[in-house]
Amino acid sequence: MSKIIPDVRDGLTRTERIILYVLHETQRELNGRNVPTVMLYGRVLEYVNISEEELHVYLDRLGVKGDGR
Repeated sequence: MSKIIPDVRDGLTRTERIILYVLHETQRELNGRNVPTVMLYGRVLEYVNISEEELHVYLDRLGVKGDGR
């Protein structure tokens, strides 16, 4: 349940916070380059069980754009 209830401090859910953390850490490893979605998905799965479709919904909600957008 805690992964769907937003935190009052910043409005992020646990899952959103994990995605942003993993994205940031992976981008650092890649020296600031874009992170392929499949790589991000694999790493996010180490923390939380979500489908690829759910990941895309979260990325859209967070304003994370792929394909150079």
